[in-house]
Amino acid sequence: MSERAYLDGALARVTNRKVHPAEKYAADPKQVDALCALLAGRRIAVLTGAGCSTESGIPDYRGPETRRRARNPIQAREFLDSPITRARYWSRSALGWPRIAAARPNQGHHALSRLEAAGALSGVITQNVDGLHQAAGSRSVVELHGALARVRCLSCGQLSCRGELQSRLLAENPSLRELSASELAPDGDADREDATDFRVPACASCGGVLKPDVVFFGEGVPRPIVDAAFAFLDQGDALLVVGSSLTVFSGFRFVRRAGERGMPIAIVNFSATRGDEYASLCVSGPAGVILQELARRCAPKGAGAGQLGS
Repeated sequence: MSERAYLDGALARVTNRKVHPAEKYAADPKQVDALCALLAGRRIAVLTGAGCSTESGIPDYRGPETRRRARNPIQAREFLDSPITRARYWSRSALGWPRIAAARPNQGHHALSRLEAAGALSGVITQNVDGLHQAAGSRSVVELHGALARVRCLSCGQLSCRGELQSRLLAENPSLRELSASELAPDGDADREDATDFRVPACASCGGVLKPDVVFFGEGVPRPIVDAAFAFLDQGDALLVVGSSLTVFSGFRFVRRAGERGMPIAIVNFSATRGDEYASLCVSGPAGVILQELARRCAPKGAGAGQLGS
């Protein structure tokens, strides 16, 4: 498949409307050359955001289409304190989950997996909750904000599968089968404000409140997760940020640490980010195409773990 055809298809999946000219989104080849030169031979710590998954059909928070579908996400305190808020969340999640569950890794995810296998990465720190890095074969992954595929009971702490909860949600609310998600967010939350009649299943073990095993807005990232992410950064020689505006501090802190250490920092994103002033290089363009080129040059086929970045 040609690069133009790939871009057209990816953008069509993301916007669900008329495709813009691919040239508007293509990366400058000179910038890609500079990116590969900057990272070649270095052990790379990678930080990914929602923009890494847009080519899998999962929209981002602050990309080109954000203003059109802007909405206020549910806050952690609201979820904990209000049964009505929990009903609204789970009703929206029930609509959005099938699309998240059906998403598949794109060529950017596969490129990072290939770079890891070649020994060029210290690890991937992801702000995404979609599990696509692991689905592509990456093993050294820290999920900074958790994973939508897991559900946690706030009373007994038991973890369960989100797919199993989906069956219970549909059984308790059969009218959901007649609805579809008109809009979807990166956290799998689709637009649906009216949830007054929605029935939320309780924990099957203790009857407690169920929460997706993700970090909500207004909620802190657990310290062990932050420490594991910093370990990936400290084991690297350079930091590559992919598809994140770095607006949220939970991701920006790694750019700041890398800057303090004097590490080369490269940022691949369609728009300006909070971390641009720290960056050695900023590349605007589609993550999938750029990462594939990086893998082609820095992780040749047949390269095994330990052969690069050592």
